[in-house]
Amino acid sequence: MLEYVDPFLVAGLLFFLSLVAGTLSERIKMPGLILFLAIGMLAGENGPGGLQFDDAVTTNSIGTFALAFILFSGGFDTQWDDVRPIVQQGLVLSTLGVFLTALFMALPLACLPRFSFKDAFLLGAIISSTDAAAVFSILRTQKVGVKGKLKPLLEFESGSNDPMAVFLTITALKWLSSDSVPVAQLAVNFVVQMVAGGAVGWMMGRLSCTMIERLRVENEALYPVWGISIVLFTFGLANSVNGNGYLAVYVCGIVMGGQDFLYKYSLQRFHEGFAWLMQIVMFLVLGLLVNPVELINRSVIGLGLLVSAFLMFAARPAAVFLCSALSDSSFREKLFVSWTGLRGAVPIILATYPLTEGHPQARFMFNLIFFVVLTSVILQGRTLATVARWLGLDATVRVAPSYPLSFDRTPGSGSDETREVDILPGAAVIGSTVSELNFPEGVTILLINRGSRFLIPKGGTQIEAGDTLLIFGERARLSSVEQALTERGDAPQDLHSDSFE
Repeated sequence: MLEYVDPFLVAGLLFFLSLVAGTLSERIKMPGLILFLAIGMLAGENGPGGLQFDDAVTTNSIGTFALAFILFSGGFDTQWDDVRPIVQQGLVLSTLGVFLTALFMALPLACLPRFSFKDAFLLGAIISSTDAAAVFSILRTQKVGVKGKLKPLLEFESGSNDPMAVFLTITALKWLSSDSVPVAQLAVNFVVQMVAGGAVGWMMGRLSCTMIERLRVENEALYPVWGISIVLFTFGLANSVNGNGYLAVYVCGIVMGGQDFLYKYSLQRFHEGFAWLMQIVMFLVLGLLVNPVELINRSVIGLGLLVSAFLMFAARPAAVFLCSALSDSSFREKLFVSWTGLRGAVPIILATYPLTEGHPQARFMFNLIFFVVLTSVILQGRTLATVARWLGLDATVRVAPSYPLSFDRTPGSGSDETREVDILPGAAVIGSTVSELNFPEGVTILLINRGSRFLIPKGGTQIEAGDTLLIFGERARLSSVEQALTERGDAPQDLHSDSFE
C-alpha cells in the first residue's frame, strides 16, 4: 500500500471520474448532480477513498465562490427577449414564492418536538430555492423540451431566487440568536440588498461591455482572465455596499448576455466551461463533507421522506399557485412549475451556514437537507419528462450541431453574426443550388450540416430537406434571408432584393 499519495494525483483522478460521470449520466438518464455527490462520498472518510474532510467553513467558502460563477454563467446564457414577458411573474415566484415555501415548510416542522419555530423556519429557508440547471439538464438528457414561456420562467426563477434564499437563511440565523424580530428593519434591509445588488449588477454589466470594447487586449487568451475579474469584482462590490452579491452577478450576466461586444462568444464558452468546473468542485466537496453513516440514520430517512413529500406535494405547489393567481398561466403550466421545483446544490451550501455558526442541530439539519435534495432530484428528476408529456407541455428538442469552427466578432465587423437555419420539408428553396439563391451582398453560407456531415457550400451545391445552414452576415439582412429560406412553396427563391440593401 502506498504510504503517500500526491494530492494532485487525487484531484486529477476525482476530476476525471466526474467527467466520466457527467458523460454516463446522459446515457443512464441520471442527473449528474447525483453522480458527482456520490463520487465525493465514495472518496470520503467512510468510503474507499478514505479522505478526511469535515471543514464546513472551507466548504461554505468554496460553495460561495462556485455559486457566484454558476449564477453569472446562467445570466450570461439567458436571452433577455425571452425573459422580458415573464419578468414580473418570475420576480414574484423568486421572492414571495421563496418566502411562502419557507413559511409553509416551517409550520408543520414546528409541531415536532425536535424543532422550535425558529429552527423550523431556518430549515424552510434553506430548502426554499430551486435549481433550474438540474431541471434542464435532465430534460436535455431525455431529449424533452417544454413549450412556450415555461423554459424562460423556470430559468429566471431559479437564477433570481437564490439571493432570496440566502437572505432568509441569514435572517433566520440572526433570529435564532435574538429574542425578537425587527420586521421593519428586516424589510428595509431586504429592499436595500436587492436594489443595491441589482444596481451594481446592471452597472457592472454595462461598464464591462464598454471596457472590453475599448480596452483592446492584444492577446485574446487573456479575455477569460478579464471575465473572471468581472465576476469577482461585481460580487465583492455588491457586498461592500450592502447589496446582494449573488443577485449582482446574475444581473451582470444578463446585461452582458444582451450586449454585443468583442470576443463575446469566446467569453461565453469559457464561462460555460468554468461554471461546469465549479459545479463539479462544489459537489465533490459537498460529497466529502457528508457522512454516509449519518445519512442512513433512521431518523434522517424517516423525517427526510416526510419533509420531501410535504415540500413536493404541498408547500411548493401552494406557493406557486398563490404567486401565479393573477398570471395568465394555465392550470397545467402552474402544475408543471410546481413539480419542477427541484432542489440542487444551493440548499446544501446553505446547510453549511448553521455548521459555521455552531448551531446545536446543525449536523442533523445538514444530513436532513442532503437527504431531501437527493430525494427531490431522484424522484422529481426521473419523472420530469413523463409529467411534461402527461400535461401536454412537452416539446421537441432541437439538438444543435457542433460545428468545426467558431466565430467571434472582431473590430470593424459591426453587427455581423452567424445564425442557424433549418430547412424543413416543403421549403421553397429545396432543390435550388446555392448560386440560384442569389444571396444579397454581405450574406453567405459558411457550412451546411447534412446528417452527420458538414459540407462546404459551392455554387452547384443543392439545398435538401433537413439541411441546417450556418449563415453569416449583417444582422439587419439575416432576418429577411432567414424568413425567405424557410418559406414554403414550389418556386426557387431569389434572395437578392433591394430590400436587403
